[in-house]
Amino acid sequence: MKPIHRLLRYLLRHLRLCPPLRQPVRPPRPMLAASLLLAAGCAAALEAAPPAVDARAYLVELNGRPHWQRAADTPLPPASLTKLMTALLVLEDGDPDRLVTVSTAAARQQGTRIGLRAGERYTVTDLLAAALVASANDACEALAENGDTRAFVQRMNRRAAALGLKHTHFRNACGFDARGHVSTARELAVIARAALRFPEFARTVALPRITIRPAGGTRVLSAASTNALIGNYAPAAGVKTGYTTQAGPCLIALGRQHGAEVLLVMLNARNRWWDAIGLFEHGFGDAQRAARAHAAAR
Repeated sequence: MKPIHRLLRYLLRHLRLCPPLRQPVRPPRPMLAASLLLAAGCAAALEAAPPAVDARAYLVELNGRPHWQRAADTPLPPASLTKLMTALLVLEDGDPDRLVTVSTAAARQQGTRIGLRAGERYTVTDLLAAALVASANDACEALAENGDTRAFVQRMNRRAAALGLKHTHFRNACGFDARGHVSTARELAVIARAALRFPEFARTVALPRITIRPAGGTRVLSAASTNALIGNYAPAAGVKTGYTTQAGPCLIALGRQHGAEVLLVMLNARNRWWDAIGLFEHGFGDAQRAARAHAAAR
């Protein structure tokens, strides 16, 4: 099905909430004003209410404040959204030009990979780009292994505690399903905000494609973003996708339009792309209405 057809189906599904007035029905004149008010109220409710979201949990922040949510404090598997915490630690460590040697274990990582080879050396910047944009597990593991993987995961949990996250616990650096490896929509938003304070992170997660090269090598690795919103939905500005069998499709997405900013987190969201667009559009609409109301009150 073409994207425009899916979007139309999505809009029609929600527009049924307030059916149009039927032309043959003419209310008596005393009831006309009340009927118009009822129709206007229905339209206003349609615009202001959040769309239906097919997700086990979600959170929407509008201009930094919670706007809509469901089960936002329920611990769930975060899949590759885990990589945001991995990236946060690496960014806080600094030294983006440092070279990291890819181990055999990193090169053999399962799931999504960009194709690193054991013995190759890449800059921290290139490995971060591969882990965040392409969701490459080999790049993520190479970053975590630069020292001791178990110690790195312990650092992730200490950083989560320092951020005040009470329901987040990591068992690995890349988001593989594991017992007790959980977070919540609300706490993942906190991690995303912390990472977005780094300009290099914000630039990277907005890229539609990345290209990396090993130091001293001629091989070129290129991969498109796993975030289908980037390059296809104008307000989209990042952030990260995730998927595992237990977690289902997951998404943290940032959008900006007309001075408004919407950050959304969706866990186990079967229709994450179309639901994300619906949440963005409703969020931007609410921001515009709030701005108009503020201007009118002056």
